[in-house]
Amino acid sequence: MKAFNTFDAQLRRNLLILFTAGLLFWSSLSSLLPTLPLYINDIGASKQEIGIVMGSFAIGLLLSRPMVGRLADERGRKIVLLLGTLVAAIAPFGYFATRSIGLLILVRIFHGISIAAFGTGYSALVTDLAPAKTRGEIIGYMSLATPIGLAIGPALGGYLVATSGYGILFLLSAELGFVALLGIVQVTSPPVQRQEQTQKEDRKFWQIFASPQVRVPTIVMLLVGLSLGAVHTFVALFLKSTDVDFNGGLFFTAAAFSSFNIRIFVGKASDRFGRGLFITFSIFCYVLALILLWQANSAIVFLLAAIAEGAGSGTLFSMMITMMADRSLPQERGKIFAICVAGLDLGVAIAAPLLGIIAEQVGYRDMFGYGAVITFLALILFLTRSSKNLSNSLRFALGLASDAYALKNLKVRSDEI
Repeated sequence: MKAFNTFDAQLRRNLLILFTAGLLFWSSLSSLLPTLPLYINDIGASKQEIGIVMGSFAIGLLLSRPMVGRLADERGRKIVLLLGTLVAAIAPFGYFATRSIGLLILVRIFHGISIAAFGTGYSALVTDLAPAKTRGEIIGYMSLATPIGLAIGPALGGYLVATSGYGILFLLSAELGFVALLGIVQVTSPPVQRQEQTQKEDRKFWQIFASPQVRVPTIVMLLVGLSLGAVHTFVALFLKSTDVDFNGGLFFTAAAFSSFNIRIFVGKASDRFGRGLFITFSIFCYVLALILLWQANSAIVFLLAAIAEGAGSGTLFSMMITMMADRSLPQERGKIFAICVAGLDLGVAIAAPLLGIIAEQVGYRDMFGYGAVITFLALILFLTRSSKNLSNSLRFALGLASDAYALKNLKVRSDEI
């Protein structure tokens, strides 16, 4: 936290407001993680329908990512933060207003816009504000809003459903989003810094995706997103189908606690040892979490799976954002963040309906086994394709070499990008 002491009062105020708004935003969304699948189940939906409704959240993410990424670069980060918190404040009322599967899908798609906007704006603004030499540390600390929110939200959501019902739950989720909106209104967002004009600055979305420094991380995020979607959609239902005394809210709370603790250390450590080592570690943690869920038959194994999943998510998302910040100019940072995280969105979108079908055929347990195989493929891809060739990729992924695609190391002609 020493880095914060070097900032002026205005910058510290902005970061504090941003952190608080992020905490409220993620608490709002995560209060529905263990409860919304149960709500959809209670109104008579099948496993596949639950997967489709939950997965449609990512459709809203995917459809809005290009727009919010471009908007963040052209109009500033604050406007997309306002959009994200506004949607988070409105969408929960939609769940309460209908019990139709079709309408719930539409509400879920609309709700997905919130993460696309808020996540892109938050990451881009924090990166803009953070000095390059302490970028990993600052992003790591500021990303703590996510696991804290993910710890508070599920526990609070599960408690409210048990004691007061779904109506109060949806009202609370909306109120948290609204208070986050009030906080973002007070943030002072500096204009996007623009460096010397280059061909790279004018690249379109598909041109950016085609570049290897963006394409491989995006595919890795897609594969991990498949597993993430499976866990977030089906773990509460899996637990309910077993005789194990361990509820879904506790699973997500334990995962968030693990995510919080790992983020305290990895951000600063990555400034010293590089991003690759910690991304490798995070994907391995996801593989381990899914193997544990596949074999889980007791509360302690579910707890270990939650800890591994939290360590994986807590490391992967902050380190992937930091690595993409290292590889991007300020004027295209919003688009690059949007593309990379869109890989995760697509994985989540595919995961719920696809793995829902698998769960119908083989059960929840074996579905997590399939997820472990998919995530292992992501690990192999990152180990072998994260840099310019196999040797450099292995060295970077194991923390033995710097990122060849970071702007300070990138020495290629513009026509090669």
